[in-house]
Amino acid sequence: MKIRVGMGFDVHELEEGRDFWLGGIKLPATKGAVGHSDADVLIHAICDALLGAANLRDIGFHFANTDNRWKGMDSKFFLKEVTHMLHERGWKVGNVDCTVCLERPKVNPHIDAMKKVLAPLMNISEEDVSIKATTNEKLGYVGREEGVNASAVALIMKD
Repeated sequence: MKIRVGMGFDVHELEEGRDFWLGGIKLPATKGAVGHSDADVLIHAICDALLGAANLRDIGFHFANTDNRWKGMDSKFFLKEVTHMLHERGWKVGNVDCTVCLERPKVNPHIDAMKKVLAPLMNISEEDVSIKATTNEKLGYVGREEGVNASAVALIMKD
């Protein structure tokens, strides 16, 4: 069996009055992420980790933020498409391990709901989706609540 790992990272600015999508679900928040699509920083990081593991470049290459087809797009579409790209090349997702860095809202109460959404998009079980949350201890753009970032590591496998 051949295995590969990839890592992904994404960052988005936060702005008052916008919806905040994270891990495929809408969180209750006064600020939301700004982006061309729905700006789901967690899904974008996972996509980049999967694409990187398969040596398929990055999310911006496949779904450019200059292409109006993706304007306002639900990021779950991107993750499903990335999983399909991998499967076309004989890869399957083993697991993903992710970290979200955000001061508020608190992410931990929503992790189980995110896993329920994300796992089927990658054709894996919820136990193969690890999501962790941390703050930036009030430091930098995350600490000032100006932005959110996420990182992800993915394992893919091929017979």
